[in-house]
Amino acid sequence: MASQFSLLILILFLFNLASIHVTGDQIMLEDGYMVTTVFDGHKLNINPHAVQLRSSEIVVLDSSRSVFYTLPFPISQASLMVKRLSGEGKTGYIDGEPGLARFNKPKSFAVDLRGNVYVADQQNHAVRKISNSGVTSTIVGNYSQTGRQDGPGKTATFSSDFEVLFVPQICALLISDHGNQLLRQIDLKPEDCVIGSQSALGAVKFWVLGLALSCLLGIVIWIATRPCVIPHTGRLQTPSFQQDMEALPNQSGESSTDELLRRQKRNC
Repeated sequence: MASQFSLLILILFLFNLASIHVTGDQIMLEDGYMVTTVFDGHKLNINPHAVQLRSSEIVVLDSSRSVFYTLPFPISQASLMVKRLSGEGKTGYIDGEPGLARFNKPKSFAVDLRGNVYVADQQNHAVRKISNSGVTSTIVGNYSQTGRQDGPGKTATFSSDFEVLFVPQICALLISDHGNQLLRQIDLKPEDCVIGSQSALGAVKFWVLGLALSCLLGIVIWIATRPCVIPHTGRLQTPSFQQDMEALPNQSGESSTDELLRRQKRNC
């Protein structure tokens, strides 16, 4: 009986080994990829929890300290300049200038096309906005309570577990409200969903003005280089100064007026 039990244990052991071997053969490692450290937070006492690209820089969130930083992009170890975007380094709920604003350990944020940062400040139950100048404000949410209420400003409520995503195609933020098992939407201002709207408008105006001046200059040059006038009769007429010229015969017997008229007809 004992030998049969030992044999059963051996069979199960061999079966497990075979299963592990088969599972290992399922792994497909694709070559051509390399991992490189481009930023070491230990040197600057920064713990990068989330990153987003913003134009020519990278926004880094240190969730443990509730601070947002920016790094130049692409990252260069030779000239690495780290700037504080917003956050005092203490938890709390304060809007305002970069050095005064406080967050409560956010873990998710998004960046729109104008460079504004939208923070899912979970523990404060609010969506906060850091403008491209660094000033922080609250766009929706109620600090004092959680919930699932839709609406503007402090009317809207969220759970303590949600993330934010910017979707430029609909000019809105999508909120994954995990705690409420909801997918929610915040419509943004149209100007925040256009890349360089002001500069693009100025460039278009300048281009239209330049085109108009070029057309006007072309018309002036065309008139100046066309000395002959075609009236309604369809016949060519010489300018008035030529009509007043004295008809002096040349060596061939033609008057100078006739010769000039013939040249004008040939030029026209």
